[in-house]
Amino acid sequence: MPTTLVAEESQITNLNLMFGASGVECNELVTTLSSEATTFDIIQSIIKTKPTEIDSPFSVLDLRVVIDLMNKWTTNLPTVKPFYAVKCNPNISLLSALASLGSNFDCASLAEIKSVLSLGVSPERIIFANPCKMESHIKYAASVGVNVTTYDSVGEVEKIKRWHPNCELILRIKPEEETGAQFRLGLKYGAFLNEVPKLLKAANMAGLKVTGVAFHIGSMGANAQAYSGAILLAKTVFETASQLGMPKMKILDIGGGFSSGSKLDEASLIINDAIKSYFENEENLVVIGEPGTYFAETTFTLATKVIGKRVRGELKEYWIDDGIYGTLCMTLYDYFIVTCSTLKFGSKHENVTCKDTKTYPSTVFGPTCDSTDTVLKEYPLPELEMNDWLVFSNMGAYTTACATNFNGFSSSAKNIYIAYLS
Repeated sequence: MPTTLVAEESQITNLNLMFGASGVECNELVTTLSSEATTFDIIQSIIKTKPTEIDSPFSVLDLRVVIDLMNKWTTNLPTVKPFYAVKCNPNISLLSALASLGSNFDCASLAEIKSVLSLGVSPERIIFANPCKMESHIKYAASVGVNVTTYDSVGEVEKIKRWHPNCELILRIKPEEETGAQFRLGLKYGAFLNEVPKLLKAANMAGLKVTGVAFHIGSMGANAQAYSGAILLAKTVFETASQLGMPKMKILDIGGGFSSGSKLDEASLIINDAIKSYFENEENLVVIGEPGTYFAETTFTLATKVIGKRVRGELKEYWIDDGIYGTLCMTLYDYFIVTCSTLKFGSKHENVTCKDTKTYPSTVFGPTCDSTDTVLKEYPLPELEMNDWLVFSNMGAYTTACATNFNGFSSSAKNIYIAYLS
């Protein structure tokens, strides 16, 4: 059995020392008084103790959550090595924490590879998981020793042969179903089963070694049962390569699409059973996954300040200093469930949470001059005043990573506070 990571005090201390010495991009390190302190407690403390110094909007990264998620991954998927999908949230503090906990990394570009390597991570812990890469990015990967990448076309084989002939290939295939997925990556990537022999032969003729198979069942709401069919399909590709007389494959990449809730329990049962059923006789098999949302979503909490107010009868309208062009971009999607709390630091009764007071249908706008920048519509909120705060949970996945500087406004990306145990 593999060693399970445990969220012990010594482990937190190691993370504290790492952040203290690494110069990660954050405003300061926030020490919680006890393990019982919540992220909400930390946000209140930051606002209360530094009312004139605090830059808003800001996010809090809770390292305790990162550790708990790694523990759960290791317990539920003991044979699957995590390769964190950097695109989901490239915050250097999160990458540092994951690196220290033993995670590997899924990078899709030169910039992402550079960011991970800057932390002292070995290039062997990186997969260049982009089936269509710029030539300059392939050259860079070759120069720094990132020697595993994905492909799904003959054209990509030609580029890799020319610019990175020592690179090992993983063939990206298209799962037969992406049931329920809000983001169906199969629309853009993956080879059909009838294309597999041609792609394997192309790599073999080019003198490139194909060491495995990758797939992605889609993100946000994908049916976990799809993993079983995709793993069976991958087994078929392993067999096809063997029939063509190619070297034995060793890597099974089951992609991403994992969530941090109870769905991981369901997915892990299906994945573990499928690996055992279809790859039981495969010696030295290496199984990897590419979790992004799983590690990022619940680890970040966003704090935004009320910068404007308008009352129209029962309807209350507020402006905050972050919006859909910034960290709150995910609120545009119907499937995103907004979890919003309030802090009355600008109201008469300072530092009062607003859980048991009367609520009103409220509209919340972002700071830009675009009327599309509307975060909430007719959302039940207590009456707020200028300099009160709205706090949004689960704001780590595809938030700051997708934010813009539209209209000159920045997201919370530059203002990250790290929560850890003292």
